[in-house]
Amino acid sequence: MNLKEIVVLDGITIGNVDFDKLKEFGNVVYYDKTENCDVKERIKNASIVLTNKLLLNKDVMENADKLELICETATGYNNIGINYAKDKRIAVTNVAGYSTPTVAQHTFATLLHLYNKIAYYDNFVKSGEYSKSGMFTNLDKPYNDIEGKVWGIIGLGAIGKKVAKIADAFGAKVVYYSTSGINNNYDYERVELEELLANCDIISIHAPLNNNTQGLFNYNNLKKMKKEAVLVNMGRGPIVVDKDLARAIDEGIIAGAALDVFSVEPMSLDNPLLQVKNKDKIVLTPHIAWASVEARNRLFSDLIENIRAYYKGERRNRIV
Repeated sequence: MNLKEIVVLDGITIGNVDFDKLKEFGNVVYYDKTENCDVKERIKNASIVLTNKLLLNKDVMENADKLELICETATGYNNIGINYAKDKRIAVTNVAGYSTPTVAQHTFATLLHLYNKIAYYDNFVKSGEYSKSGMFTNLDKPYNDIEGKVWGIIGLGAIGKKVAKIADAFGAKVVYYSTSGINNNYDYERVELEELLANCDIISIHAPLNNNTQGLFNYNNLKKMKKEAVLVNMGRGPIVVDKDLARAIDEGIIAGAALDVFSVEPMSLDNPLLQVKNKDKIVLTPHIAWASVEARNRLFSDLIENIRAYYKGERRNRIV
């Protein structure tokens, strides 16, 4: 096993985890980043490949004669040619569940930043305006309690359930919409989309991207939301139509939005969300909801266990 080559193609995407742990399996060749045009050359002698976003299809893998195992350093694996890997008996593993508490935390961090007008009041104090005001407080930007509000969840999987539990602790009434139509959870009320849009004060998205969710939050559906409602997207970017959301915020159709994912990542400079007139109504973060130090270490530890299991002849987090 010591002669095996382990190639890390885009290590920067999971940050400063302890890549030295991979030396247990052989010689490690590490790259911060790899362009798609260089993947074929870089994996030609590899037994194990670690990748996050890079495309590993037949054209890339056909000359990698020693390749035994591809480790997806994420949950989604649509960047890997699964059928070809299966034909060539190349194992593929992924990791899941590592970011559940982290995404739930980021959901509330961004929501509260928006809901409590933190940017405005932080700037009010730091600018010196508070010191000059002669008032012990400032009521210029009213904000509301979460307690007593109706919180709607799109996608009641592991992350959605964690968010529901926290929202419940805040005193919100939690309802959910099943995008598949088959998910039932007796702890919370399941409602149809029309009812959720009409009645919820806060809506958070934790669903996968599929035919049922693509473009779900378009202008037509955004118009059905309450004027005071806030939308949070921690699921997948294309579930929300960027230009429609920007329009809805500028027109006052909804009160605001907090987003960690976008239709194209990184988002283009001409994305309408960057042109929203009232910046206080929108919070944008660069797909970091999953990426706490603890979550990335959980991810990497899980990946190491996947490799160990493979060489013991065990199936662990195997896609192929």
